[in-house]
Amino acid sequence: MPRTCIDTADAIELTETLQLIAGWLTADPATLTPSLLAYIGHHAYGPDALRADLDRFTFLLGGSDGEDLFGRH
Repeated sequence: MPRTCIDTADAIELTETLQLIAGWLTADPATLTPSLLAYIGHHAYGPDALRADLDRFTFLLGGSDGEDLFGRH
């Protein structure tokens, strides 16, 4: 797989955006879950799956210690 480099400032900004979206998903699940289902069109990719992807991308960018992914050690 080819390597891609990203400027540190851009990585920080992207991480903050991913964290904002992840937090927003948990703010009002009663409203957001049906909205996401209507947009995606399949229940297999719901808010939990999206949040897991956002948490993983945040971790890969260095924006978290992985606690959301791996739990406390």
